[in-house]
Amino acid sequence: MSQIRQLDHVGITVADLDSVTAFFVGLGLEVEGRTLVEGEFIDTVIGIPDSRTEIVMLRPPGGGTGIELASFVRPEHEPGSPTAMANELGLRSVCFEVDDLRAAVDGLAADGYGLVGGIGQHENTWRMAHVRGPEGIVLSLTERID
Repeated sequence: MSQIRQLDHVGITVADLDSVTAFFVGLGLEVEGRTLVEGEFIDTVIGIPDSRTEIVMLRPPGGGTGIELASFVRPEHEPGSPTAMANELGLRSVCFEVDDLRAAVDGLAADGYGLVGGIGQHENTWRMAHVRGPEGIVLSLTERID
């Protein structure tokens, strides 16, 4: 029997919490809450003594799996690779199903975020594109075409 009940959220550590939050809110996610976390609890969970982080929790309208954005006040964050490609180890992408892939890609392009590759189609089922957002975060956007 599985010990997992549901996927609650995906956590992403960022340098500029406000700009990344605005990016995801622009896609349609809603801010569920924002808080500072420090003390024994967080030190124990993440294994970094004397840490302090600011967290924003975002969820789709109506609930569902969320995105937790965290920005460390202390210790300072460690830079990642802002141009990571799909074959690099680590979190590959955050995927959202959209109603109109072309409109979503065009809207993100108007905000300065471009395609990693192109728009592909898998058989007659899905269209998909990867868009690189702020701080190198890759969004996988999919549109069901069945």
